[in-house]
Amino acid sequence: MRRTLYEDDHDAFRASFRKFLDVEVVPHLAEWDAAGITPRELFTAAGRAGFLGMEIPEELGGGGVRDFRFNAVIGEEVARAGAAGPGLGISLHNDVCLPYFLSYCDEEQARRWLPGVASGELITAIAMTEPGTGSDLASIATTARREGDHYVVNGAKTFISNGINADLVITAVKTDPGQRHKGVSLLVLERGMAGFERGRNLDKVGLHAQDTAELTFTDVRVPVANLLGPAEGDGFAQLMANLPRERLSLAISATAAARAAFEQTLEYAKARTAFGQPIGSFQNTRFVLAEIDTEIDLAEHYLDDCVRALDADELTAAEAAKAKWWCTELQGRVVDRCLQLHGGYGYMAEFPIARAWLDARVTRIYGGTTEIMKEVVGRSLGL
Repeated sequence: MRRTLYEDDHDAFRASFRKFLDVEVVPHLAEWDAAGITPRELFTAAGRAGFLGMEIPEELGGGGVRDFRFNAVIGEEVARAGAAGPGLGISLHNDVCLPYFLSYCDEEQARRWLPGVASGELITAIAMTEPGTGSDLASIATTARREGDHYVVNGAKTFISNGINADLVITAVKTDPGQRHKGVSLLVLERGMAGFERGRNLDKVGLHAQDTAELTFTDVRVPVANLLGPAEGDGFAQLMANLPRERLSLAISATAAARAAFEQTLEYAKARTAFGQPIGSFQNTRFVLAEIDTEIDLAEHYLDDCVRALDADELTAAEAAKAKWWCTELQGRVVDRCLQLHGGYGYMAEFPIARAWLDARVTRIYGGTTEIMKEVVGRSLGL
């Protein structure tokens, strides 16, 4: 069934971004994986080409277009190119962090930060997870104590994507430790603030080119002018409002990664021979690939409807949670089955399917685990 989500402008954007990846990213994947980080220059190159901050007003350096289909194109093309590590940094910047700046910045903050976000000169990250706190955001221990025109921030965060490269870190803090949800606020911490330290670039199973860091805050003085939103205590609601978009972004990338693995394996099944015939001619291989193709098609059509709902401000938390858990679990199943069809070659690091298998595992964890997503859906049923 033909997808009808995209129009001519999105197709042209896709062709341009595909060329950008083929020139600026793909030749460097092995080098960046070995380094454990994507260079900052990728962000400025993406900014110059118009692939960052598409929703930022034109007068502040952005594209001035609110249409998540362009974001979806980026997610799909990153997966096609096998560039999950570098691509995650761009998607985090565009899909996850930018909405906080667009929704909650006042005029002064917008003038101060958004031009750099659009150009790639100010790389963004969001810091929620702590060493002792995972999914329970209301229990974070990082504090921000008001002292005159500043907050004094103390605490630590971990598993922070873009954590080494980031210039602006949207940080969940407790401005009122005596409260749970109502005690959470969002502060923007900036590179160079005294007491703001980055720990090691974490050594992960996959996504090696994505810098993931530990952050520590020791008496960091953050101007009150860096509070997102008009008042303290709005942070938890702000996070909940933006998580559906984040989860949809992750679901799109997961499904696109499954599609890329399927297409690679389909070609392999046609070319690889065993017992004198292509392995694709065996019934088991045909059945496995038929099942995979069907499941991906179904997922893509659900996601297309979710994108339409997001652009209409109608996407619910439960709908996004369904997309996130189902599509990331689908990615895991698909990549594992595709690796199996590659036989021993699938376990060789030089084969793209091997990297896809390593990169896939975390998608069922970050952005809300599968278990938390099912909890969100279950609660929406009145249970």
